[in-house]
Amino acid sequence: MTLQRIKTLTQFIVERQSQYPQAKGALTRLINDIATAAKIVNREINAAGLVDILGFEGADNIQGEAQKKLDVYANERFIEALKGGGECCAIASEENEKIISFQNEFSEMGKYVVAIDPLDGSSNIEANVSIGTVFSIYRRISDLGGGKLEDMLQPGINIVAAGYVIYGSSTMLVYSTGHGVNGFTLDPSVGIFCLSHPDMRFPEPPTIYSINEGKYASFPAGVKKYIKYCQVEDPVSFRPYTSRYIGSMVADFHRNLIKGGIFMYPGTTKQPKGKLRLLYECNPVAFIAEQAGGRASDGYKRILEIEPKTLHQRSPLFIGPKSMVEKVEEFLSKPAND
Repeated sequence: MTLQRIKTLTQFIVERQSQYPQAKGALTRLINDIATAAKIVNREINAAGLVDILGFEGADNIQGEAQKKLDVYANERFIEALKGGGECCAIASEENEKIISFQNEFSEMGKYVVAIDPLDGSSNIEANVSIGTVFSIYRRISDLGGGKLEDMLQPGINIVAAGYVIYGSSTMLVYSTGHGVNGFTLDPSVGIFCLSHPDMRFPEPPTIYSINEGKYASFPAGVKKYIKYCQVEDPVSFRPYTSRYIGSMVADFHRNLIKGGIFMYPGTTKQPKGKLRLLYECNPVAFIAEQAGGRASDGYKRILEIEPKTLHQRSPLFIGPKSMVEKVEEFLSKPAND
């Protein structure tokens, strides 16, 4: 039997860095800072049922959503890790109204800013359903000093790296620096992320669609027609597709990246812009999707080309294999009575 050499996250990013002579190691250290914070958050998630960390904190975040104790804990851990690492000069978090600009001798020299949702899907914590962290990294465009709002309000095409962590039956870190997508599974016995899913791509043929069909009545006509299209029997196109929906964006996206399918969070009559935030939810997974051979759209336009106007701007999201996303766009482009 041939023993396969285990490659750790640190080894992997150092090897990749050596392929690019212009790389100075700052991005490598920044990704390692995020991985370190993720391991700390993972520890608390696994122990959540045994300690006083479940339930609500007693306050609302900027989105008007009740903060869970784990939301606050995860937010604090990622802020500490990114500030202490010195490679990041500011972050934008779902949990904070304004950007957090780091003012110290190390971070003010940082070349990067990070947009992050520290704990996506936290409404599912008590149900023991997979939740996640999702992040994107941009080069700062302001002068040296603490990061500024302008550093955050960049379109997704300027992302230099993005990824997510999924806390489930196993904990995985999936990320890309624009050269494909790779996944690393945490070995809890030694606390190290190890390469487990190299060169991730959406498999073909895709056979899953993920959407909260409980809101069907309030969806745009084009989305309703696409759902019906997914349910029609047609062996040539491998329909009907299978409906799978978890309710945690990171978990839904991760499953569809592994199994092959589309995740949809459209606008509704009450929320025409949808619920997901462009900067720290839509953009990171859109970057990952494109690097995995897929597509991400708001139904009419490429997600990564949308110019953000505000820190917590929302956007509809259709993300998955190109063929599926393009079919949704086709239905949305037709007149409602067609």
